[in-house]
Amino acid sequence: MIVVTGAAGFIGSCIVAGLNERGREDLILVDGLDEAKKRNLQHKKYRRYYDKKDFLDLVLQDQVEERPEAVIHMGACSSTTLQDARYFKENNLEYTRSLAQWALRSNVRLIYASSAATYGDGSVGYKDDEATIRRCKPLNLYGQSKQDFDLWVLEQGLLDQVAGLKFFNVFGPNEYHKGDMRSVVAKAYRSVADEGKINLFKSYRKDYKDGEQKRDFIYVKDAVDIVLFFLDHPQINGIFNVGTGKASTWNELAGALFTAVGKKPVIQYIEMPADLERRYQYFTQADMTKLRKSGYPKLFTPLKEAVADYVRYLRDHRYW
Repeated sequence: MIVVTGAAGFIGSCIVAGLNERGREDLILVDGLDEAKKRNLQHKKYRRYYDKKDFLDLVLQDQVEERPEAVIHMGACSSTTLQDARYFKENNLEYTRSLAQWALRSNVRLIYASSAATYGDGSVGYKDDEATIRRCKPLNLYGQSKQDFDLWVLEQGLLDQVAGLKFFNVFGPNEYHKGDMRSVVAKAYRSVADEGKINLFKSYRKDYKDGEQKRDFIYVKDAVDIVLFFLDHPQINGIFNVGTGKASTWNELAGALFTAVGKKPVIQYIEMPADLERRYQYFTQADMTKLRKSGYPKLFTPLKEAVADYVRYLRDHRYW
């Protein structure tokens, strides 16, 4: 039996899809009761669904129905704009810490979601080694909550007992419910398909032209493959980047979207909200050396191919 938290969310539901494709239906799913999110689970096979608070109660009382093979913990508040430190502490740090303590005490494999948001402005680099992780200075409360748990793992000496995954810019099917937190591909698809245009933020730094800010975009199917790699190799532990190792510009991403829908690019550069301007990451690129050295063999889907595949889902509002 495998527990997946955040199972009705974006990455979590895609992990469920990936497990189902392997024939795994002995799944315990954990999340909130948001009906919009639960649409991500339509047609998926699993044993039982728990509300996240009810499951935490079972964990704290050590009354989970049976000892699982693994816990894949994707559950968290992922908003980069929310300004509620107490909420992040309860939902991201304390919940994850309680789950980790139970899993370790029960000899259960724990794979948890960290984030590239921990790297902040990138001034310390993007290596997933211990020294860099300790120096990270996130730009928002979401990133700080992820950083706080990574630091707890280090302080408790648990690097050789759990697998933490620093997800970079993940995009793909099943993010329909995320509103403003959806990827640019998801948010702009309708405008590009219907009107043939897209809005991107202007740059406020002289060393980056408009639309030339860079991100490490990774397709969710590749991200799921990495999660399942760690499920298959419980002896491989530590904190690892989950990106492609290749940064692309927003202009390149937009170009891939226009190509996928068969339209000539028309890009309008708009002002960035003032509160975002202070916390904006102009460049992210995962150092993937550590993951490759661990034995992960697969190549990542090129950006144009990933966007084209995603558009096939967006056209019909399909789920993975």
